[in-house]
Amino acid sequence: MAGKSGASEGRSGPNLVQGIELAPLSPPANLTAELVRRLSAEIRAGRLRPGDRLPTEQALMRQAGVSRTVVREAVSALRAEGLVMTRQGVGAFVADPAARGQVRIDPTEMQSLADVLQVIELRIAIETEAAGLAAERRDEAALARIEAAADAFAQAVDAGENAVAQDLEFHRAIFAATGNGFFPRFLEFLGPLLIPRQTVRPYLEDGAARATYLSRVREEHGQIATAIAAGQSGQARIAMRRHLTASRDRYARIAKAARDQ
Repeated sequence: MAGKSGASEGRSGPNLVQGIELAPLSPPANLTAELVRRLSAEIRAGRLRPGDRLPTEQALMRQAGVSRTVVREAVSALRAEGLVMTRQGVGAFVADPAARGQVRIDPTEMQSLADVLQVIELRIAIETEAAGLAAERRDEAALARIEAAADAFAQAVDAGENAVAQDLEFHRAIFAATGNGFFPRFLEFLGPLLIPRQTVRPYLEDGAARATYLSRVREEHGQIATAIAAGQSGQARIAMRRHLTASRDRYARIAKAARDQ
């Protein structure tokens, strides 16, 4: 596939698609998931063809009315689905259908709190071990990334933000610290869906309750980071399991309250 693509570019350069125009996205939808859905629809309908280059970040930001972070998370999710491939310094291109992966978690699947709980169960199994491996294998650069992510999350919480991007980066940093390239690849299948509070936003209108929860998450992140920094793999596993179990229990309570209404 690579050879064929290279030959095509040699004749006329990559095909930069100018023919699609995305209407602005409107909150309170999950903006990343919605942008993924729309771009996926363009690809599957054939309006974006294999080898076509996606619009630039700036163009997608302008057309969809979203931030650079949303655009980058959407492209990351499309890459995890096998729908696009990225080239450093060049852009994102529609992948050949024959090369598309079959195992993925589609953002459109995350429609209920029951779905969220199932993903958290999967995360408990995977991320508990990732935390332990990170404690055993982290180097100075990996540890610096974990600590920076924990600090950024704490600052965002103190500023009253939802801290979704910072939360995602903390978990990405731990996966990277395992030294096992398959862990970050697995995380790409979840992408921004890893952080459930943006998926179930309609259920979380109580700002005080959310602030209390995020404050607790900040403490849990600190405990995980401390264990990893100390090389305590067993404690890192315990801290990560405790963190994710608390998240699962919280959303289970929210689900029960929603059913009882």
